[in-house]
Amino acid sequence: MSNRLKSILTPLIAVLLGMVVGAIIMLISGYNPIAGFSSLFAGVFGDVYSFGESIRQMTPYVLAGLAVAFAFRTGLFNIGVEGQLIVGWLAAVWVGVAIDAPKIIHLPLAVIAAGLAGALWGFIPGILKAKFRVHEVIVTIMMNYIALHVANAIIRTVLSEKSDKTDKIAESASLASPFLAQLTDYSRLHWGFVISIICVVVMWFILEKTTLGYELRSVGFNQHASQYAGMNVNRNIVLSMVISGAFAGLAGAMEGLGTFQYANIKAGFTGVGFDGIAVALLGGNTAIGVVLAAFLFGALKVGALNMPLQSGVPNELVEIIIALIIFFVAASYVIRLFLDRLSRKED
Repeated sequence: MSNRLKSILTPLIAVLLGMVVGAIIMLISGYNPIAGFSSLFAGVFGDVYSFGESIRQMTPYVLAGLAVAFAFRTGLFNIGVEGQLIVGWLAAVWVGVAIDAPKIIHLPLAVIAAGLAGALWGFIPGILKAKFRVHEVIVTIMMNYIALHVANAIIRTVLSEKSDKTDKIAESASLASPFLAQLTDYSRLHWGFVISIICVVVMWFILEKTTLGYELRSVGFNQHASQYAGMNVNRNIVLSMVISGAFAGLAGAMEGLGTFQYANIKAGFTGVGFDGIAVALLGGNTAIGVVLAAFLFGALKVGALNMPLQSGVPNELVEIIIALIIFFVAASYVIRLFLDRLSRKED
């Protein structure tokens, strides 16, 4: 069995084990797992509207997953995707509300503002890591809370008159698509999906086809060897966090310009940024893997809404299944060990 095949089988087995253990928990809790999973799948593939909502839900997951995967591939662990997403969301809506311009200028401006805000939020832990060796995990966790409370304060005092949400963005800054909505029985699917797929290609191209990507990956493998080879390690660390933050900021734009069309006061985190860690891990930190994992997470989130209606199974069980999948992905060493032994027996 080749290493490539093992890399593909490992996340698949992790998902399967998560669903099997989830089925056992349903059974113990007195629910019918077959009915539960049937309603879950029906909630995703049962009609065009649900499928469109699943694609819409996966869009920010793709970008959040790319943010985590990009940093991880360059030797960094970006826990701050949630905060970068929030500032990106705020920046996009701010531009969408405050500026009046034709769509051909307004929409790109709002999307770029989101990317820049996320990049700025990634720059701070990047520069602290590069100059002072402050661990990026600590800084990015703190930056999440700063982003949440600063965004809430700006929404309440600058973008509204002590309201809990901003005005709706101008039509010229909206990612909404009447065409995609009509195609999916008037779901909230928007053009952000296309932007996320473009970002997947961009990440793959940067990491796999450019000198910059080679240097970033080299620094991730071994900073001392990279420095000895003449690479600017500090610059690459900062650049990696900036690019990662930009992906996360764009994830916020998908919510602010596409799904919700406004920014609101948040009592807590959205969770999309943290789920992005699981998406990246399940996708093996590869561009195509992130897309597949994001679809799984988007489908689970949307399909879960159908479970209480059709089978009486509480949708919180889907959160348990997601947690189990993450657990088995984290324990992928055991799965790899099993596959290695299976491979040796075949030989």
